[in-house]
This record gives sequence, C-alpha cells and structure tokens, in this order.
Amino acid sequence: MDSESLIRNKCAACYRQFNKKEHLVDHMKISFHSAHEPICGVCGKHCRSFESLREHLIGPLPKVECARVFSARGCNLCLTILNGPNAVRSHRQTCQFSRKNLGCPDDILSRMTNMGLNGDGRTRGRGPQAFALGCKMVGGGSDGSLNVCARVCLIDEDKRVVFQAYVKPLIPVTNYRFETTGLRPEYLRDSNAMQLRDVQKIIQDFLCNGEPIWKIRSSKDTGKARILVGHGLGYDLECLGMEYPLNLIRDTAKYPPLMKTSKLSNTLKYLTQAYLGYDIQTGIQDPFEDCVATMRLYKRMRNLNHKAEDISTCADVRKNNFASWRQSELDRMTPDQLLAISRSDYYCWCLDSK
Repeated sequence: MDSESLIRNKCAACYRQFNKKEHLVDHMKISFHSAHEPICGVCGKHCRSFESLREHLIGPLPKVECARVFSARGCNLCLTILNGPNAVRSHRQTCQFSRKNLGCPDDILSRMTNMGLNGDGRTRGRGPQAFALGCKMVGGGSDGSLNVCARVCLIDEDKRVVFQAYVKPLIPVTNYRFETTGLRPEYLRDSNAMQLRDVQKIIQDFLCNGEPIWKIRSSKDTGKARILVGHGLGYDLECLGMEYPLNLIRDTAKYPPLMKTSKLSNTLKYLTQAYLGYDIQTGIQDPFEDCVATMRLYKRMRNLNHKAEDISTCADVRKNNFASWRQSELDRMTPDQLLAISRSDYYCWCLDSK
C-alpha cells in the first residue's frame, strides 16, 4: 500500500490511517467523531476525552510539536492554546479557581443547621436552569458499611445555597465517619435533622418546578423542570430514595469528555485539581464544596464554543449517519466529508446553552 493511498484513507479526526476505504468507513461508524470532542489546538486532532488530549499534549509520549507549542502558550487546566505567554497569564486568572472564593464562610458550614428552602431558584442566562446536588453519608449496618445519607446540599449556578439539611437516618448509625463527615450523633436528632421523606419531597418539587414527573420522563419538552448537576448522582439519588429523568441529569462522573482514557470515571477530587486548579475533600468534607466543584465543571463544559452541527441529520445522539444502505455513497466520500456527517454518541453539555 503506497503512502498516497494511506493519506486518502486517513481519518480526518484522529488521523488513524487505513489500508482500504471501507476500513476507514467502518472506523467512522464506531468512533462517533464530532465537533464536540476535545480537539488539540495545535494539530487539530480529535480526542475522546480531555484526559486523552492531556496525554497527547503533556503525557509520557506526547506529540513533539504539539508539546513544544503547548509548553510555551498552553493552559494546563482547560488545555487551550493561547496567543502567547502574556495571554496565558491573563487567561489563568479566570481559568483557575480557588477554595477561598467558594462564597460561603467556613464557620457557617461547620455550624450547618437545617436551613430549608431559600429563594425561588431563579438564575440568569439562556437555557434550562441548573442546580448542583451533593450528599454526605454515614455508615449503617453491623459493620458500618451501609451508606446512609446524613447531609444534603443544593446550590444554584451562582453558588447560592438553595437547600441544605441534616437528614435523619432510617436505620441506626453505627459509624459516623467523623474524620470525613464531621458529623456527631446530636446533629441527626429530631431537633436538628429532617425526615428523609420531607427532604425527598422538597428536592423533587423544586427540581420538577411544577412539571409532573411523568411528563418530564415521557416528553422531550421538559418545560420548566431544572437540570440536576452532580458527581455520581445515581449513587446520591439512590441513597435519597429518589429518581430523576436521565435527560435532565448532568453527571461529571459519567460525562465522556471528563472520563479516563479507559472509560472509567475520575474522582471529583481529581477533576477539581486537574481542571479547576484547586484541592477539595481534604480533612472534613462538606457537600457544599462538592456542589461548587461539580457546578464549576458543568459550567466549564457548557461554555465550550463548539462548531454548530445540523443535529436534524441524526435524530438520536446514540446513532450515527453511517447506515449500511449508504455504503456505496460513503465509500465515495473524502475523509473530511465523512467527518462532516459524523455525530457524537453522547449529549454535549454545550447544547444546554443553545
């Protein structure tokens, strides 16, 4: 196979080369390349995740030219290529966050009491409203290994606490996990803690925002229902005994661009350090801090300026445009044309701002 043929059969996204055109088409069918993938600002290569892009730029075996450019004018948090060192320094002031500006004093958090529901949850901007949920667990059962929700926090996009409460456990607590939760028995007594069913109703009613839950589940038009942001939300919702429609959940543990190259989830602690630039979950952990971190990650992903696509050409984000009946047409397309019709297999959060 000559080099010219390899170039003709080179994927326009990830730059893999194939001996035959049909092999390139087969690759495009299962790769789901799109404008929503993380893309190298130097060579234009598409990567499946930001972790993969990081390895491409500064990993053990980086692309030499890309690594050289990135070391001179790249941001190691959002992995963007800037115009020069001065632009990098200016950009870093807005790209890097800190625990110091969480917006809620530590002494208030350490004396957290049942505050109930605050405000009406209105936020500025286009698209659905988003709110972040965080929970902390204590241990139940004979060995303290059963996770029981004991604290819950819900914040808006501006880090304002909408709801926070201690939750009275349904089963006896055998391990308060004080080293990480800071919780003591008196915090979960009747005078301080809310019943789980009351917490469920408050959070469910707030998120549904007047829309019937059956309507949200069965319709693409979610009306006034709110987006729920978090990390490992399936786990948190299970401990709360709640359900929420998947189309309104934004989980940083399951969002493909934020996952490992092995397609496993990263911890929230790692994501915050790698993409926001500060440490969390050191010592006693607070659900408010987790909420802020997940909301910041969500907003960073939502604010990415991706090239607009004609989503009408692919009705289902889990399907691609390479049907078998189009094989002869696909075989005649150039690599660039194949990439132009390819679509992502996940919902990109940047679409929430459209």
